[in-house]
Amino acid sequence: MRPPKLNYLPRGPRFPGRHKLGLIGCGGIAQYHLTAAKSFGVEVVALADVNQAAAQNRRDEFFPKAEIYADHRALLARKDITVVEIATHTAVRGAQIKDALNAGKHVLSQKPFTFDLREGRRLAALAKRKGLRLGVNQNGRWAPQFAVLLAAVRQGLLGDIHTLDMVLAWDHTWTRGTKFADLHHLILSDFAIHWFDITAEVFAGRQARNVFANAVKAPHQDMKSPMLANAVVNYGDGLATLGFSAYQSLAPQEYLCCVGSKGTLRGMANVANLIELELTTKRGTVKIPLTGKWFPDGFCGTLGEFLRSIEEDREPSIGATNNLRSLELCFAALASADTGQVARPGKVLTGRL
Repeated sequence: MRPPKLNYLPRGPRFPGRHKLGLIGCGGIAQYHLTAAKSFGVEVVALADVNQAAAQNRRDEFFPKAEIYADHRALLARKDITVVEIATHTAVRGAQIKDALNAGKHVLSQKPFTFDLREGRRLAALAKRKGLRLGVNQNGRWAPQFAVLLAAVRQGLLGDIHTLDMVLAWDHTWTRGTKFADLHHLILSDFAIHWFDITAEVFAGRQARNVFANAVKAPHQDMKSPMLANAVVNYGDGLATLGFSAYQSLAPQEYLCCVGSKGTLRGMANVANLIELELTTKRGTVKIPLTGKWFPDGFCGTLGEFLRSIEEDREPSIGATNNLRSLELCFAALASADTGQVARPGKVLTGRL
């Protein structure tokens, strides 16, 4: 049995010269947005940040000819910019997305693009009325292990999906002393949004009935946010189980297993460092080698898909309406962890912490 042919690697835009990008928000994550643009030969012509020194540093490193602005509205006023990437904090992101859409720009937002499903629906509707694309940087979809999983599911190699299990043990205490450590649900919100997104994609077309989640502190934990969490997503005819042990793990490990009516795909290795997955069907078992890394390939994948959707005049696979399904799972998990009760996705409207 030979490894199946799976189209999972990032694809760049067909016409990179057609796109002129502006970046709003020049913090730590901005380097990956800029690296992706540069790798495709797409020009970033302007950067905006209230901290102009941050914008200047990013400009000097990646696009020395770009202009910098302290006010994002000055960037949006430029007629040459066709696409805006927004990588600011979620608290201010919604208003900036609205400003960009009203300025006639396609928008690729950092995740999550909103903490409120109602706001998310309004922004998606605004983009549609304007004839613009609004995408979300769910870069985990192009992490090699997830990209291969999604390609296998979409090509029908696994048949009807029965279960999806994703378990991680690693040390996330690097966030101690940062703004992330102040989040009420650091693990289930900021981190696990990628895993909820993969769950929604694996079970695409099926409505989750409920989510049950837990979030607790480890013994003698010295951090505010619970660092141990899990969640079960019940689809009625399928289950997704997510487990996160993020406090001082001495043996970092990631486990992935997806079982379907026609096959099973599984893998286990150091966190975000899987080099192969194992596919088993009636024909036998085969190893699928993985190419690439989550960073920077995830960001290349999102930008490439978004720019291609503009070129091909279609909704991007990472569109805002699509992403709302992932947010529904995440928000339900947050509510469940806080109440000890199951929560129904779509009924919990906010993930504000």
